[in-house]
Amino acid sequence: MFRKYFFLYLWQSKTSVMAQIYSKIIGTGSYIAPRVIKNEDFINNDFFETYGKRIEKSPEETIQKFYEITGIKERRYVEEGKKNSDISTEAARKAIENAGIDPESIDLIILAHNYGDADQNRHSDMVPALAARVKHYLGIKNPYCIPYDVVFGCPGWILAMTIANYYIKSGEVKRALIIGAEVLSYFMDPHDRDSMIFADGSGATILEAVESEEPIGIVSHQTRNDAYNEAFYIYNNHSLNPDYKGEHNFFTKMHGHKVYEYALKNVPDVVKKAIDKAGVPLEKIKKILIHQANEKMDSAIVKRLFRLYGYKTFPPEIMPMTIGWLGNSSVATIPTMLDLILRGKMEGHTLKEGDYAVFTSIGAGMNINAIVYKF
Repeated sequence: MFRKYFFLYLWQSKTSVMAQIYSKIIGTGSYIAPRVIKNEDFINNDFFETYGKRIEKSPEETIQKFYEITGIKERRYVEEGKKNSDISTEAARKAIENAGIDPESIDLIILAHNYGDADQNRHSDMVPALAARVKHYLGIKNPYCIPYDVVFGCPGWILAMTIANYYIKSGEVKRALIIGAEVLSYFMDPHDRDSMIFADGSGATILEAVESEEPIGIVSHQTRNDAYNEAFYIYNNHSLNPDYKGEHNFFTKMHGHKVYEYALKNVPDVVKKAIDKAGVPLEKIKKILIHQANEKMDSAIVKRLFRLYGYKTFPPEIMPMTIGWLGNSSVATIPTMLDLILRGKMEGHTLKEGDYAVFTSIGAGMNINAIVYKF
């Protein structure tokens, strides 16, 4: 009898050890800004080079070259007066509704952004935290729902997901609301062709703790930072037009070519490390949701990733793209794209139970990160 119960105890102990806590997405939401800004809307802009030299090409030629490199035909801007916390709240409400949960059951809110609650005059307000504002606007009374912000460049939403994953695995958090949102249109220099890249938007996810004997949800992640040499490839500065007369001369800037070279050199390796950590063959990755920064750059990154595994090319359907009609909304690009796919709003792209996907981004800092996720 003793032997019987002893072995039963061992079996129960073994099974309990095998079950682990994982972070699973149970709801998504996004806000698509209503103002459609087409490339031809920039036709009357007077573009300058980095050092105040007027670009000799006509605006038409500049815009056509821009499209050939980035793949952007149009982008979305918020209505005047909308702030980041407003569009963050809209995406959050949709995610909560999609998950079918009581907002009071949320233990943690992390909001990734870079410019706070800015207005058209580029006045940025970051106190209280935007996440606290979203909690307020959602009407969440739970005093143990903790809201805070993450500023990490374009990879901020992935970093926030990673942080929430640690909270969940520790047992302290059961449900988390993760938001990536930005209103970049307020910080665009009309004399900088790079400004045509940027857009507004927000995306949100609800993460929930689940027990599973097999990996599910966030399976692995990898993060890299190269601030020692490359911290200021993306920064803020005055207009490229030395005669700019605007009252608020403060805009988003970047050394585009340096960012491009840095991304091609380092992003594939970070993604490979995350995939290898997960112990998943590349062939099992159904989708790579890459930050919508530049279509040409994103394609080159994924091609180099596949080369690291011995492939000469990659299947085009593995890399969904929204940049052509949404532009680059920074931290919002990946959660927005994920929401569109899961809601069946991206033709030719689906993610179902058992599928693996990679979320990866690069941005100011310089920061790179990647998550391997199993649905």
